[in-house]
Amino acid sequence: MTRYAPRTADRLPPRGGATLKPYYVQPDVYNVGVGLTRRTWLRRAVAGTIGAAAIATEHARAQPRASEFVFARLRYASGDWDYNPKVAANVLNSLIEYTSIPVYRDEVIIPADSADLLAFPFLFMTGHLLVRFSDRERRGLRRFVEQGGLLFSDDCNHDVDGLYARTFEQEMRAIFGRAGEMPRLPATHPLYHCFFRFDTPPTTSHELNGWGDDLVHDYLRAVQQDGRIGVLYSNKDYGCDWDYDWRNKRFRREDNTRLAVNIAVYAMTS
Repeated sequence: MTRYAPRTADRLPPRGGATLKPYYVQPDVYNVGVGLTRRTWLRRAVAGTIGAAAIATEHARAQPRASEFVFARLRYASGDWDYNPKVAANVLNSLIEYTSIPVYRDEVIIPADSADLLAFPFLFMTGHLLVRFSDRERRGLRRFVEQGGLLFSDDCNHDVDGLYARTFEQEMRAIFGRAGEMPRLPATHPLYHCFFRFDTPPTTSHELNGWGDDLVHDYLRAVQQDGRIGVLYSNKDYGCDWDYDWRNKRFRREDNTRLAVNIAVYAMTS
C-alpha cells in the first residue's frame, strides 16, 4: 500500500500535524450513509444525525466525518486504477479555496467489490487499460448509483476507440442497460452552472496537443437516474490535466480544476 502514498509535495497541509496518506477502506469499517441518497446523506450529516455512533470503531479517529466531502478513488482489478496520483490533493485544495464544503484531506481508496461503496457520495475512476468488473462489482456499482452515488469516470487515453473507453462503455451497458448508452449531457445541465458557469466542458491540454484521438470533445456523457447523474463519463482526460502539485496552481493563468469543483458540489447537493 505504501506504493500509493502521496509524496510530501502532493500533500495538503495536515490537521494537527498528522501525516497524510491514502486511507484504504476495509470491510465493515466505514458505513456512513449506507442506504441513503446523496441529498438525504448530506441533510442528515448537516443535522448531526450521522456521526460518531455510525463510525464508532477503533479506526474512527482516522476516518472522515459524515459532513465532509471525501475524494474516494475506485480500485478495480483489471486496469491501472491508481494513475494520476496528484488529482485528489489538487481537487480538495480547490474545494477549500472556493467553497465552504468541509473536506476530508486524505484520498480514500475503495475496492470496487467493497460492501462500503454506499458510504461515499462520490467515486473517481480512471485508467488506460481494460475495464472488466465481476458480477459482484456490477451489482455494487448499480446499487451505488441507484442509492444516489456519483461515479466520475475519466478516460486517461483521451481516445473514444481506446481500450479503456470501449471496455468501460461495455460495462455500463451491462450494468445499466439502455441508460448505459450514456447520452451526451446538454449544455443546459445543472452540472455546468451549479457553482462555476460553463457553456461547454473545459477543453484539456491533451485535446489541443494531439494526444489520443486528436479530437476536442465538447461534451460529457452520463448515466442518469430520475434526472440525476449517476455516472459521469469523460473522454477528455481531465485526470492528466489535474495531476500536478496543488502549490503550482498559483502560476496558472486560469485554474483548470474548476469543473472538478462543480462535480463535487453537484455530487453533494443533487
